[in-house]
Amino acid sequence: MKAIYKNFLFIFFLLFFMITTDYAQNDSANKVRIIIIGAHPDDCDIKGGGTAILFSSMGYAVKFLSVTNGDAGHQTDKGVSLAKRRFAEAQEAGKRFGVTYDVLDNHDGQLLPTLEVRLQIIKKIREWNADIVIAPRPNDYHPDHRYTGVLVQDAAYMVAVPNVAPESPALKKNPVFLYAQDFFQRPNPFRPDIAVDITKVYSQKVHALDAHVSQMYEWLPWIGHYSQDVPAKASEREKWLATRSSYAITPDVRKSLEKWYGAGKAANILQAEAFEICEYGVQPNENEIKHLFPMLGN
Repeated sequence: MKAIYKNFLFIFFLLFFMITTDYAQNDSANKVRIIIIGAHPDDCDIKGGGTAILFSSMGYAVKFLSVTNGDAGHQTDKGVSLAKRRFAEAQEAGKRFGVTYDVLDNHDGQLLPTLEVRLQIIKKIREWNADIVIAPRPNDYHPDHRYTGVLVQDAAYMVAVPNVAPESPALKKNPVFLYAQDFFQRPNPFRPDIAVDITKVYSQKVHALDAHVSQMYEWLPWIGHYSQDVPAKASEREKWLATRSSYAITPDVRKSLEKWYGAGKAANILQAEAFEICEYGVQPNENEIKHLFPMLGN
């Protein structure tokens, strides 16, 4: 009887292991993979950090990619020293967001939409096996932001072409490409096709942004002429940063929130991030958007 009992337990645990392993593999296969691409270390964080936290908290794989190393974004520090500092800040921010954070070694302020950089981006999107790619629109005050948008657009079709950058396997399916929200009106205003409620994770987003000390408390206040407003005490800075990083929800974004969450829930949303569907990738329908963004409506 003992032998039969032992055999029964062995078979039971073997079946349990096989079922749970198969479930885990299927569950992983069903989860989308997201890459957010920005020009500088901190761009992804500002434009999509709250959405990234929501994805990460649900077990989804998220990568931030900075196309430049940020070696010009400071009033006193510069070059290799600044690039190293900003890389370290990005890694700490990545931990706080719950994402992987990559930084390409292209010079800040000198980015151009070259074939070399396009291939870098194609490889990163392929390596991540991305289902969603988020990037800036190619109209912006900063040339690095504009050209990052152009570079991602130029990569949008090529990521599925095997003979382009053949050393990295081409994607079997084209991702959905999205633009992050901006407030520029010409040549055309941003269209919020998707709006995500980040109210409940906004404080975590601010905590993650706080890791970019060189930007949030030094460079951006200096170039924006509000350095005098930055609290002297580190313990007071996150509270202050929360007021600086909060953007009023525009009427168009509010309408999008109402579409995805219903008017009742949307009325109580205090913080949101919005995205526009780029014409160059897969064009998802409403049900596909809900699959890609399972937090919508919740």
